[in-house]
Amino acid sequence: MDHFLSDRIQSLPQSATLAMHQQTMDLKAQGHDIINLSIGEPDFKTPLHIQQAAKEAIDSGAYFGYPPVAGYADLREAIAEKLRKENNIPCKPNQIVVSNGAKQSIANVFSCLLNPGDEVVVYAPYWVSYISMIALAGGKPVPIIGELANDFEATPQQLDRAITPKTKAVIFSNPCNPTGHLFAKKTVEAMAAVVQKHDHVLVIADEIYEYINFVGEQTSIGALPGMEGRVVTINGFSKGFAMTGWRVGYMAAPLWLAKACEKFQGQTTSAASSIAQRAALAAMQGGRKEVVRMKEAYCKRRSLCLALLAEIPGLRCNKPLGAFYLFPEVRDYFGCTNGKTTIHNADDLCIYLLREAHVSVVTGSAFGAPSCIRISYAIDEEQLQIALQRMKEALLKLTKAA
Repeated sequence: MDHFLSDRIQSLPQSATLAMHQQTMDLKAQGHDIINLSIGEPDFKTPLHIQQAAKEAIDSGAYFGYPPVAGYADLREAIAEKLRKENNIPCKPNQIVVSNGAKQSIANVFSCLLNPGDEVVVYAPYWVSYISMIALAGGKPVPIIGELANDFEATPQQLDRAITPKTKAVIFSNPCNPTGHLFAKKTVEAMAAVVQKHDHVLVIADEIYEYINFVGEQTSIGALPGMEGRVVTINGFSKGFAMTGWRVGYMAAPLWLAKACEKFQGQTTSAASSIAQRAALAAMQGGRKEVVRMKEAYCKRRSLCLALLAEIPGLRCNKPLGAFYLFPEVRDYFGCTNGKTTIHNADDLCIYLLREAHVSVVTGSAFGAPSCIRISYAIDEEQLQIALQRMKEALLKLTKAA
């Protein structure tokens, strides 16, 4: 009966990260000891004060009805205040739309911005869903590819060359999923200088990993002179506050776009969960002690993983400055075999590691970097050591095919 399905859904690929996660869960259910380094999910529990706020909201009985589509007024005010104080982004509460995760916020923006044939410049390596979201909205993604030698950072010249009269927006994540790269202030300023030459182009800045930043300094492009009214800032609670399952994200946008996204969301999902929004308010208004503790743990894990990866021949990796991913280049293993399996590309290598090492990672082809793999270190140190040792042993079994 799949002939009833639309061309739109027939052409839509499954999320590579979720697909690998599902394979991992299936093998675990069969009794296999799989270590999952594929999913971008904090292994920490949501801080207790946030949990308590949700319980209190339930007990109060005051939050069982439909919330306002764009989010409760006090949450939007708290988000706007956070953006003003922490990011120097001029913002009012009516420019905020709270959604069911940052993923929905991005999808709302593309759905409200793009007409068929409109182009979006995408910094690559990119988060897996950007490309599909753009295509679903009728747009055309135009990747600009950063190389490992430059910490996967595409240059301002590449951005300038990619912009055409059909370009509607530019999107990038900072810190970056999948590379963990953090764009320096001078880089963000150079990006802004390019965009300011093109009045028809908006910037979508995905800052969901903002609090997992190992150097302390982050420049929001929405804070730069000349960019007011030109930037949509995306953020949420999943990563920094370990609230993936609560499904609360938000966008800060020019008022005309915020209103459009509110209208679109009102016709699709309506508001985010009332109880989750009360938890999110507690996250905004509470201290950042637990956030810092989690960041420090990620930083320690990063150092451990980089040291262990350095012991594996044929892998080249930059030192990420944020998020909780490593993105090593693995092309030296292409054309290698263990006598039974030949590795032609990163997809093959990921399947090989899953079956041979019982370690789950994600192919870089899903992120626009087919010579790399993504490793998440959002699990405890003992499991990371075991996983990377298994990977090392499996990779050492590979030699160049005759």
